[in-house]
Parts: sequence; C-alpha cells; structure tokens
Amino acid sequence: MVEIERFREMALSFPQMTEGPHFDKTSFKVGKKVVVTLNAKENRCCLKLSEIDQDLFSTFDRTVIYPVPNKWGKQGWTLVSLQKVNEETLLDALMAAYCEVAPKKLADLVRPNYDDQL
Repeated sequence: MVEIERFREMALSFPQMTEGPHFDKTSFKVGKKVVVTLNAKENRCCLKLSEIDQDLFSTFDRTVIYPVPNKWGKQGWTLVSLQKVNEETLLDALMAAYCEVAPKKLADLVRPNYDDQL
C-alpha cells in the first residue's frame, strides 16, 4: 500500500515534474504533458505508459495495475490501485511513464537509473 503523500513525493521526485489540478483530480506533468493523475477519493492513479510497458505491468496483477477500460486504455493510460500496489512496483511504473512522456533530454536523466533496475 502506498499512502497519498508518499505517492506525491514519488511523483514529484522526477526532474521538472509539477503538480496541478486536472478536472476533479490532481495531475503531475512534465512541461504541459500529463504523466500521471491522482484520484485521491478512489485511492488510485492513472499513468501514461507505452503499449509494451502497459502490457508488462498489467501482467503483474490485473487487480492492481490494469488498462483504463475504454479508448484511453488503448492509448496507454493505466490505472494503479494505491491500496494494493507495493512501493517498488509503483516507482517502476512511474519511471516508465515519465520516460514515455518527458522530453528525451529529461528522460535520459532518469533512464540510467531505470535501466539499472531492469
């Protein structure tokens, strides 16, 4: 289980990640692009993964990480239950989403650490 404040710390640990409103949720963006949204009421987040990463993380446990069940899911948007996910898996998913969305120059700052974890 990952608490909301811990999630926030993890998301904001990436270079140039900012927090702001996104409709009735909170978004975490790099530049103007959303990397992940937080739905505190439902204790889950929704992050933007590549098709390959979405498939990889979803095979972990579909009650924990799973594609959004509509056209957004087909574009890589993936839901994560903060009540069920462990911190290490969430950090890996956040890093994959960041590297998917961030400009290459910023993604390369975290990618060596990400690649070391693989």
